[in-house]
Amino acid sequence: MTRGNRRSAGAGSGLGSRLSAWLRRLAAARLSRGAANRPGARRDVGSRAAANVGHPAQYASSPLLAAKTPLWRSRLVVLGVGLGFLVLLGKAVYIQAINTDFYLKQGESRYARTFELPPSRGRIFDRNGLELAGSVPAPSIWAIPKDFKADASQLQALSRLLGMNPRELNLRLAENPNFVWLRRQVDDSVAQQVRSLGIKGLHQAREFRRQYPEGEAAAHVVGFTNFEQKGQEGIELTFQGQLEGRPGSRSVVRDRLGRIVENIGEGLEPVDGTDVTLSIDAKVQYYAYQKVKEAVEEHKAKSGSVVVLDTRTGELLALANYPSYVPGDRQALAGGALRNRALTDTFEPGSTMKPFVIALSMQSGRVRPDSVIQTAPGRLSIGGSTISDSHPHGLLTVEQIIQKSSNVGTVKLAMQMQPKEMWDVFNGVGLGQKPQLPFPGLASGRLRPFKSWRPIEQATMSYGYGLSVSLVQLARAYTVFARDGQLMPVSILKNEVQANGVQVFTPEIARSVRKMLQMAAGEGGTAPKAQTLGYSVGGKTGTAHKQEGSSYQSNKYRAWFVGMAPITSPRIIVAVMVDEPSNGRYFGGDVAAPVFSQVVHETLRALREPTDLAVQPQIYARSVAVPAEVESN
Repeated sequence: MTRGNRRSAGAGSGLGSRLSAWLRRLAAARLSRGAANRPGARRDVGSRAAANVGHPAQYASSPLLAAKTPLWRSRLVVLGVGLGFLVLLGKAVYIQAINTDFYLKQGESRYARTFELPPSRGRIFDRNGLELAGSVPAPSIWAIPKDFKADASQLQALSRLLGMNPRELNLRLAENPNFVWLRRQVDDSVAQQVRSLGIKGLHQAREFRRQYPEGEAAAHVVGFTNFEQKGQEGIELTFQGQLEGRPGSRSVVRDRLGRIVENIGEGLEPVDGTDVTLSIDAKVQYYAYQKVKEAVEEHKAKSGSVVVLDTRTGELLALANYPSYVPGDRQALAGGALRNRALTDTFEPGSTMKPFVIALSMQSGRVRPDSVIQTAPGRLSIGGSTISDSHPHGLLTVEQIIQKSSNVGTVKLAMQMQPKEMWDVFNGVGLGQKPQLPFPGLASGRLRPFKSWRPIEQATMSYGYGLSVSLVQLARAYTVFARDGQLMPVSILKNEVQANGVQVFTPEIARSVRKMLQMAAGEGGTAPKAQTLGYSVGGKTGTAHKQEGSSYQSNKYRAWFVGMAPITSPRIIVAVMVDEPSNGRYFGGDVAAPVFSQVVHETLRALREPTDLAVQPQIYARSVAVPAEVESN
């Protein structure tokens, strides 16, 4: 064995012997501790302790402590600790210097909040200052479900106040842990009772609720808003930008319990919306709505509409439709009841178009009011189609053609004209054009180019088939007769300034047609039921078969009446339409003319228009009782 090997072996044997000796001493110490617990062991322990006095334990001579640790291990530990400090330092730099904005926002979100201060929405008034739509405070109840704490009695009381059962309330609270609406826009009394419950995690937001004092009578004009106070229909939608105003804001600091402890900055005050004043007269609107509702119900009709127009200013005094809806009851807002049918729906106007053809024929010099037209035998064939009257009339003057509503007489006059002449008049009174009104969903109607007209189409258009109009378009078109030949612009905003129109017919022709319309609404005409107590009236009936698909229905009609009063110097035009009367009567003179009569009487009284006829109830009753001339349709 070499010297180096002997040295290594010696060292190894020495280390081994020391390790063995240490292990023996350790075992002996354990035995001595065990023996000390046995009876009589205390004396032995004491003697051994005395014997070892002055000989302390040799811990430093432990072979484990004598072993050297490798250098790479210590360096690895130092490197790991250094890297840890570098990571922490980098994170601190990233938070404090690089991504400061993000962490500031996160911190602020835990103690700072910016509240939006909603403005008060502008009000809507009628022409006399009566409120049609206004806003009232209506707090909304919301919760933070993760903070929500309520016992069984509080939960029961809250459910009752919010109009829901406890199960529904729990389902609502389970939707989102951070935020959930429980009930929007409740009454102030309900909000106070909810606040008095003292439920943790339950909050209230300041909101406004829209109120509509005139209810369903003015619903189609005013429209309604959603929960966010955004207009959805009618004037509320059209004037959304003007009515909504500008919201404000307020920044605050909250403590850990959510209580406001400090305001931040000055805040921004909300700017309330601007009010809108309409041309509508609430009294006239209500009365028109009630009368058309009664007519629809009496005649078991599908729907009905009334338009009242001031001939001096072009202002719309009423736009009434039935069926209607209650604007504040959002659960019932569905279907066709939302449409303002007087503006959005179009129909074939039937015999209400005849006065325009007669006026054109007179203005072109072809006939005079007393010119005689042969209408016998009450039928006329054009292009293989037959046009007929309700019964043969024989010889009729031009005035009587309007009074008796003769299809044959009107067609004979129309076929003397070029298609372009008729088209120019129809277009000149606004047919086929969208009315210039600030209102959603306006209909333009249908008036085809004259170059495509066939002879039979020109003939049927002369008595109201083959074109379509809305009730507002028809009412406006009749201003040419009420205003001595001028077509007036229409307005739904208050405008008391005398309006100027576009001249379509000469004043003499317009006055002649007015006389014919007075005859049509009197004895021997198609609408004696249009007579009004104390006021002279004139107008024209219309009864048109309804078209469904490509064919006309023999048992479905629309009944019309459009007229004016007082006839000598018309102040108002009233147009009435009843869709699908099905209770035995369907002619315009029986269904629509009585509505006209009632609305005219109340409107002129509301406008304080002096009567122009001696009030003789017995004469009025006799004229209304006279049977109407059967209208051709």
